[in-house]
Amino acid sequence: MASKQHANWSPYDNNGGYEKPKTLSDLLPSLNPNVAFQFSCRTCVAIAGSDYCVIAADTRMSTGYSILTREYSKICKLADKSVMASSGFQADVKALQKNLAARHLIYQHQHNKQMSCPAMAQLLSNTLYYKRFFPYYAFNVLGGLDIEGKGCVFTYDAVGSYERVGYSAQGSGSTLIMPVLDNQLKSPSPLLLPAKDAVTPLSEMEAVDLVKDVFASATERDIYTGDRVEIVIVNAGGIRREYTDLRKD
Repeated sequence: MASKQHANWSPYDNNGGYEKPKTLSDLLPSLNPNVAFQFSCRTCVAIAGSDYCVIAADTRMSTGYSILTREYSKICKLADKSVMASSGFQADVKALQKNLAARHLIYQHQHNKQMSCPAMAQLLSNTLYYKRFFPYYAFNVLGGLDIEGKGCVFTYDAVGSYERVGYSAQGSGSTLIMPVLDNQLKSPSPLLLPAKDAVTPLSEMEAVDLVKDVFASATERDIYTGDRVEIVIVNAGGIRREYTDLRKD
């Protein structure tokens, strides 16, 4: 027989066999943020060049000291010239990717063309801001080519604030990687006038080599980054992928 509940239940009275009413936290214990929103997807990097963009992320997904999988891709192709890499809570990242894919499909049906990378950047910002009161626990970098064929990188916080930059990193390894990128690339401040181009001076091959080096360095210090680095290169010829092994301990 199901137990009876009473709206006026009190711990100090004889409640006649009635039990304490269930609360939302009793019914949905997974709402505990310490349990539900674990930072399982870790480190990603993007670099924009004059005619290319390099987006990279490691393939390790872990929680605490446990490795859940060594072959998890954090990079999602959104359009022919737009690629997103995400760190954060894996389920929210997947939900965000599905949302963007659905809205991009609607856009293609309405306009008979794919979104440009800057347009996709605005869509991602709007999508994150729409969920600002219960946000996606996802920290994204979006990279690709703009309508002029130049490389572009957009970096985000969890509620949709974004900026076009020459390079960016997100995730647990970003504090180790960004100082190296700052030293090697020296991107001009967007606050300087007249405005300067944010693309990096490196060639495509040099940018790929730099990405491999910064991930190898971050892996030595960050236990959440490792196994392999997946590198996606976007240029006028399309999108291609490369993989490089990292430490597996």
